[in-house]
Amino acid sequence: MTLAGRTAIVTGSNSGIGLGVAEALAAAGADIVLNSFTDRDEDHALAEALGKRHKVRARYIKADMSRGEECRALIAAAGGCDILVNNAGIQHVAPVEEFPVEKWDQILAINLTSAFHTSAAALPGMRAKGWGRIVNIASAHGLTASPYKSAYIAAKHGVVGLTKTVALEAAGQGVTCNAICPGYVLTPLVEAQIPDQMKAHKMDRETVIREVMLLRQPSRQFATVEQIGGTVVYLCSAAADQVTGTTISVDGGWTAL
Repeated sequence: MTLAGRTAIVTGSNSGIGLGVAEALAAAGADIVLNSFTDRDEDHALAEALGKRHKVRARYIKADMSRGEECRALIAAAGGCDILVNNAGIQHVAPVEEFPVEKWDQILAINLTSAFHTSAAALPGMRAKGWGRIVNIASAHGLTASPYKSAYIAAKHGVVGLTKTVALEAAGQGVTCNAICPGYVLTPLVEAQIPDQMKAHKMDRETVIREVMLLRQPSRQFATVEQIGGTVVYLCSAAADQVTGTTISVDGGWTAL
């Protein structure tokens, strides 16, 4: 399949899952807008290299996803949005009664409210073209829960609910909205946690991955950014024209338990 002629905006995409999704979409022929809250030379160089690698147009646009006006400005600055991947997210771990209020507000803003703003800004253009794809990167924690992650879990559950609502409002107009719910994905951020976990639990790498980090992931294997990217590309294909308002779990069986 080809996404040539389509423009894809991926929020929070200068590393990790977001960058992997951008790579997959570019490989399928889409022009790419990378995004994060920084505005460094290396951010723009990353987009330039991505474009050259896949022979597509690729740009980097700074926007702080904790600010609604910047979320909407990102869509406007892109000059068109056929595919919107709401990926930006942060995490903080603490008991409810100790959870910092400012962290709660920040997580809800970046992980949930940003998707509302970007979707609201992108939908009119998608409707006008009669084609559009909104893919929200939720989480296994959008379908289940764990202790000490109240803000993240509340936000990801909210993303799933937002996904269903947008899908219903756009039904029959050539626009779909779906959520991908990954389990643990091997990103640079997760990779960096492994040595600390090995030290804390006095285990070797493979044991700490299998018995600690992936305890709730029955496959005992990380998902990869390439697998998440491939799932996004599928949702942008004609095969997924009637797939809307649903969640796709890429979690090694986590939510089957």
